[in-house]
Amino acid sequence: MSEPIDPRWPKVLSLAVHEFRTPMTVVSGYIRMLLKDRAGAITDQQRRLLEEAEKSCARLSALVAEVSEVSNLEAGTLTFNRQQTDLHAAISTAVTQLPPLPDREIPVDLELSGAPALVHGDPVRLAQAFASIIAALRRELVTADRMIVREAAPAGGTLELRIGDDDTLAAMEGDPDRPTFDEWRGGVGLSLIVARRILAAHDGQIHGAPGGRKTGAIVTLPRG
Repeated sequence: MSEPIDPRWPKVLSLAVHEFRTPMTVVSGYIRMLLKDRAGAITDQQRRLLEEAEKSCARLSALVAEVSEVSNLEAGTLTFNRQQTDLHAAISTAVTQLPPLPDREIPVDLELSGAPALVHGDPVRLAQAFASIIAALRRELVTADRMIVREAAPAGGTLELRIGDDDTLAAMEGDPDRPTFDEWRGGVGLSLIVARRILAAHDGQIHGAPGGRKTGAIVTLPRG
């Protein structure tokens, strides 16, 4: 059983979102004004510097949005549009939402059963969670040339999806160990923290891969 949430924690996060969002809005607004030559013409070098500053503001804004989601999830106030959802469709949507990798292309192959994988949940939120998980795992790949989302054999009322490269999935087959998933890894903001809480809100779980591998995860969700 998970430990109860300190009721002050969501309030602190909500306050932090407000305090960060206000000055960020001002800074990004002034950068846009400068880029539009509202304060006079700027040089090409100045424009490049301002564009980089604008990108950093966008990343900070996305992080603040994730903090806001964590706050709402912890407080239990995030809205879920629950309905009969085909998890296969949600995963396909997640793959289309993946950001491009900076150095190379790593395709994501879906190895899913032909039968519908129905759950009672929010298709948009579930797609968001899977997109975050797949993106985080894919960026850890060094030598692999593909990422796989594989549906395991059905077990009662539970759907199980294994995500990883070929070596990681082979390790999952040979080792029943399911360690805690590392959601506190750098370079992905709070997206994995949000993803785990979205799955938990659907009575789902996420586990790591055997041997401490950061390139894989096992997600389970109840059928519904």
